[in-house]
Amino acid sequence: MLARGKPIIVADTAITEMPDAEDLADIAVEAAGMARRLGYEPRVAMLAFSTFGHPAGERSSRVKEAVRLLDRRRVDFEYDGEVAADIALNRELMKAYPFCRLTDTANVLIMPAFHSASIATKMLQELGGATVIGPLVVGLSKPVQIVHLGAKDSDIVNMAVLAAFNIGG
Repeated sequence: MLARGKPIIVADTAITEMPDAEDLADIAVEAAGMARRLGYEPRVAMLAFSTFGHPAGERSSRVKEAVRLLDRRRVDFEYDGEVAADIALNRELMKAYPFCRLTDTANVLIMPAFHSASIATKMLQELGGATVIGPLVVGLSKPVQIVHLGAKDSDIVNMAVLAAFNIGG
């Protein structure tokens, strides 16, 4: 998506309804790879309703575990979490967390569940004027694109170009 002229990758918007920690870690790796294929150095925020344990909640435990899994995998991109979206996307708010591993605002957002990703992207598109390109299905041997009913000609062309470029492979 493009929001205020900034590219943001939002994952997972189309496949895994309630990912567990392993799924979230895998999604982060795939999304970071997509960011690189698009020419961006990934800064991945593992999103939750809470930020670094405050307020505490059982739903954030999967996100915290995914961060621990990424630590063990020794991935080659910046990531941190669990973090609320406003903190991940706002440099001034992020300053209140000097221990945050991200060197700048996130450009890859890993959502804790399919529904949160769907709601967020559609709200940004409708209320914030963000341009959404996708969803892109990545990690498969062949390119797969999903185009919603009522898609504009430009949506179809964008997805066809991405499929031809095999951006998702």
